[in-house]
Amino acid sequence: MYYIGKVKIAVDSPKGGVKWSTETYLVQAETVTHAEALIVKDFEGTGIEFDVKSVSSSKICKVIK
Repeated sequence: MYYIGKVKIAVDSPKGGVKWSTETYLVQAETVTHAEALIVKDFEGTGIEFDVKSVSSSKICKVIK
């Protein structure tokens, strides 16, 4: 199955300080919990401050390459 993960990411603003931006990821996983774990694993070691805001099932049934 495919899941949509929404992740809040800290971005340095040009005026100084931190601005939060929300990005959306498509994740292929077995369950919602598995999808969240894959997102967290992808961000590990990047030094980026992030927060997984939500993970929900997607209506996407297939990705054609």
